[in-house]
Amino acid sequence: MKLLYFAWVREKIGKSEEVIELPENVATIADLINWLVEQGPEYKQAFAAKSTINAAIDQTHVSHNTQLNNANEIAFFPPVTGG
Repeated sequence: MKLLYFAWVREKIGKSEEVIELPENVATIADLINWLVEQGPEYKQAFAAKSTINAAIDQTHVSHNTQLNNANEIAFFPPVTGG
């Protein structure tokens, strides 16, 4: 599965994308975030405020309780602000 990281999420992790083998126990966006936090200090820092992170599955915005199912691509990005 391809993961994409944008804005300060990308900056804190240190990469814009990666391909992972999804663990069997990861079924939702929330599960994936919790698993990523365990992958190293850069992920822990990037996802420290989990509730503020937005996600998209195959370019469609989703909530953290959304099932991953057969997703090809998951993107993580901070809230968008305007002004």
